[in-house]
Amino acid sequence: MTYTPARFLAAFVLGVVVGTAVFFHADRNRIKRPSAWASFVFFAPLIGLVAYLLYVRRLRRKRL
Repeated sequence: MTYTPARFLAAFVLGVVVGTAVFFHADRNRIKRPSAWASFVFFAPLIGLVAYLLYVRRLRRKRL
């Protein structure tokens, strides 16, 4: 597999989109530190997104 500028740009844009979505979701649902979650998802997408989803799930169960 070769790394081209187009692949890098696609990965970067995907990371920005997912990180932004996480930020707005966290902000709307009053989750602490939305910018930290967004940064975590941007820099470590697989681990960050799974950790965020588990955190949100646990938080929702706690709020009910």
